Amino acid sequence: MTGRRLTLHAGASGIRVDRYVAEHSQLSRSAITRLAREGHVRIGDAPVEAGRRVRRGDEIVVDIPPDAPALSLEAEDIPIDVLYEDRDVIVVNKPADLVVHPAYGHSSGTLVNALVARIAAQSGREAARPGIVHRLDKDTSGVMIIAKNDVAQLALARQLQGRTVRKEYLALVWGDPGAEPAVVEAPLLRDPGDRRRMAVRAGGRDATTRFRRIAAYGGGQDRQALLHVVPLTGRTHQIRAHLAFARTPIVGDPVYGRRGDRSGLGRQFLHAWRLTVRLPHAGERTFTAPLAGDLRAYLGSLGQPAVTAAPFGEVA
Repeated sequence: MTGRRLTLHAGASGIRVDRYVAEHSQLSRSAITRLAREGHVRIGDAPVEAGRRVRRGDEIVVDIPPDAPALSLEAEDIPIDVLYEDRDVIVVNKPADLVVHPAYGHSSGTLVNALVARIAAQSGREAARPGIVHRLDKDTSGVMIIAKNDVAQLALARQLQGRTVRKEYLALVWGDPGAEPAVVEAPLLRDPGDRRRMAVRAGGRDATTRFRRIAAYGGGQDRQALLHVVPLTGRTHQIRAHLAFARTPIVGDPVYGRRGDRSGLGRQFLHAWRLTVRLPHAGERTFTAPLAGDLRAYLGSLGQPAVTAAPFGEVA
C-alpha cells in the first residue's frame, strides 16, 4: 500500500483511539473516524473502531491511502497574536473565546483554522494540519505552542509525556490558601453525573497541581487570591477541578466556580502565563503571554492587595 503510515505507541490507558491519535498527529478526529471505519486504523494486526480505548504500550498504526479524502482544514483569516515562530513551531497568545480545535459545534473559526491560513500564506502551498500538542479551554487565555511539522510534533509530545515542559498559570480564586506553597495530588475522572466536569475520584488518572499565593484582595466571604499555578500533569480541566477541590474555586468559572459568583467577569480568571520548552532547533526557550486585558482590568478593580508575597515576575 502506498500512502502515508503513522505509528504511535500509547503512553497512557483509557483514552479513545480517535482522541489519542488526534492529540499525537496532524489528523482530525473526524478523519480518524473515517479511516477506522474503512479498516485503516489498527492496534497490532487487528482493525479497531475509533471509540476503542487504548492501553499503555499499544502500537497504533494508521494507514492513510493516497486517495483518501482531503484531511486538511479550511484556512480562515483570523487575527492571532504570535509570540514566536520558526520553521518548527509557532507560539501564540490565545485570546479567550477562541476554540483551539474544530469539534462538534465549532467546525470553523478556530485557532487551527487561523494557523492553517498563516502557514499556507508563508509557504505558498496548502498547509499540513498544525500539530496541537496541548490545549487550552475555550475561555482560558494565554501561551500555546503548536508544531508545524511531524518532527516538531513528536519532539514536543515526548517532552509533554516526560513532564519536562514547564507550564505556569495565573489564577484568581475565591478564598485564600495562605502564604505557604500548596499541592493537590488527586486523581481525575469524568464526572458520571455531569459530562462537562472532571471529578476527583478513585480510579481516575493521576494528577498533580502546585500553587502559591501571589496576593490577596478584600476580606471575609469576598476574599480573593491571585495564585501562581504549576500543573505537573496535563489532565482535562486539571487546574479548575483541583482548585475547586482545594476549596478555592476560580473566580468566574461557570462549571467549577462558587455558587452565586457575583464577579461579573464573564469567564474563568485563568491565564496560561509562561511556557518553558526545548525547541527542535532553537534549544530551551521560555515564552510569556501578558495577562489578558479583561483579567488585568478586573484585578485592577479590586484595588490594592491586602497581602502580597514575593513576586514571581511581571504579571500585568
